[in-house]
Amino acid sequence: MKLTLIRHGRTIGNINGLYYGKTDLPLVEEGVDALEQLKRDHRYPTAKHYYTSGMLRTEQTFRILYGETPHEIIPDLREIDCGDFEMRSYEQLKDDPAFQEWITGDNEANICPNGESGNAVTERALAALAPIIEAGEDAVIITHSGVIGGVLCRLFGKGTRYDYRVDPGFGFMVEFSGATPISIEKVPFPIHK
Repeated sequence: MKLTLIRHGRTIGNINGLYYGKTDLPLVEEGVDALEQLKRDHRYPTAKHYYTSGMLRTEQTFRILYGETPHEIIPDLREIDCGDFEMRSYEQLKDDPAFQEWITGDNEANICPNGESGNAVTERALAALAPIIEAGEDAVIITHSGVIGGVLCRLFGKGTRYDYRVDPGFGFMVEFSGATPISIEKVPFPIHK
């Protein structure tokens, strides 16, 4: 079984370096253009099943990459709720003691005030992915950077979520033997001209 996790396209939150997750931002025009260019120059994996987190940015990305292919929405694959820090930049937050406490120490366990921790995001995403992995049929999921990083870090048992960071429109394909991940490779694949 192959499980492909692809990050959504670029939003104003990405461009402005904002902490955001629950805010349902659309793709910006340059994000749409970049995805369309990626699709022209690369081959995205196909699968028996397709999913998104249901957020606008993942739905738009899915339509660009996979058109009208039927897919399901799994809300538990949404990005972290940044609580009080949502839609604010590092520059806006750097002098806030609550922000400094959140980013210092164990950034997986630390909870954003009125939001979530990285561990909470990973746990809900893994619970949502469990039946997909158990079914053993190829799946493609358009989701979020934090979800991808947390899930892969936990599946492979090494590194941090930041070791699995990918640019918008990119992701990873994980091959499983039963419920055990055995290999990983970056996607999409370049089309050799």
